[in-house]
Amino acid sequence: MSTPHVVVVMGVAGTGKTTIGHLLAARLGVPYAEGDDFHPQANIAKMSAGTPLGDDDRWPWLDAIGAWAHGRAGLGGVVSCSALKRSYRDRLRAAAPGVVFVHLTGDRALIENRMSHRQGHFMPTALLDSQFATLQPLQPDEAGVAVDVAGSPEEITERAVTALAGLPDTA
Repeated sequence: MSTPHVVVVMGVAGTGKTTIGHLLAARLGVPYAEGDDFHPQANIAKMSAGTPLGDDDRWPWLDAIGAWAHGRAGLGGVVSCSALKRSYRDRLRAAAPGVVFVHLTGDRALIENRMSHRQGHFMPTALLDSQFATLQPLQPDEAGVAVDVAGSPEEITERAVTALAGLPDTA
């Protein structure tokens, strides 16, 4: 990528947003921000209890991520954020118009298996169905790429870097 984009690594829970986000940020030489860190405690409590978040829960979280992305405009950065709905991505773009998305996609069984082996994460596998039901994949008019999560983290990151390099310069 010729200019420092802010990349939002998106997808349902268990796709590896944090792992790939860290690796992608390192490859691009930019800072990484963990999207979960932007959640208010009330959201974490809800998700820990197995209760899906509603839009009213998500707006402050998305606004906080959008503010971080706006602050990184022209400097570059990578942030993880499920960004499952178009309206959520639109909200992020409203705050930081130059963001691009890396949508981590994959087979539900693979993602559920990975989730079941995670340690110390608040998102239970029981919420995976609601995540898939909510998911609205990137549309052709949205700046971003879809990257399959099969393979090692390094392979996934390499596919993401290659796909991002093929995007038109939007920053």
